Amino acid sequence: MECLFGFVGDGFALVVADTCANQSIVVQKTTEDKITCLDSHKLLGCIGESGDRVQFSNFIQKNMNLYHFRNGIPLSTSAAASFTRCELATALRKAPYQVNMMMAGYDKRTGPCLFYLDYIATLQKLNKGAQGFGAYFILSLFDKYYQKNMNVEEALQLVDKCIWEIGTRMVASPANYVIKIVDRNGARLLARRGRNMSPNLPYAKIS
Repeated sequence: MECLFGFVGDGFALVVADTCANQSIVVQKTTEDKITCLDSHKLLGCIGESGDRVQFSNFIQKNMNLYHFRNGIPLSTSAAASFTRCELATALRKAPYQVNMMMAGYDKRTGPCLFYLDYIATLQKLNKGAQGFGAYFILSLFDKYYQKNMNVEEALQLVDKCIWEIGTRMVASPANYVIKIVDRNGARLLARRGRNMSPNLPYAKIS
């Protein structure tokens, strides 16, 4: 019952993921960070089978670091998304990775962006998107409340609405979530949330 979603605001992109690690009917962990900082200005949210999720996220991160080391410049977010899609496609007919992802980044020339990737190597640039069971509830909220020019406070209010909706309506919904942001100042942790928090509570940054 994993949840992953993200959207682009005014000069930033947010990625939100649950922090539960489950095996069958057992919750093994509630502090798992499923959003990897690929470099200073890129985030990769990844859900799926635990082994594939950890291994593939690390594989993409290390290869991007290797490219930067060899060439002296980092990949753009679009190029990083294309590389990730290519690796998924290569593995698809051999040993496919059971992972679904949202990649967010900030480039000096193009600003913030968000990409949707799934286990069959689909790649699509979006302003808003969701993966996992939570998407059944989140996408309708995006249709109603999302705006392209949202500031950080408005974005967190929308995140709270999404988490509240999942916690209220989805069976066996995740208990906790992590929220990360990427903007011109870099990628970083913004806040943490629990499913029982009211969507009307003011947001608070986590240092």
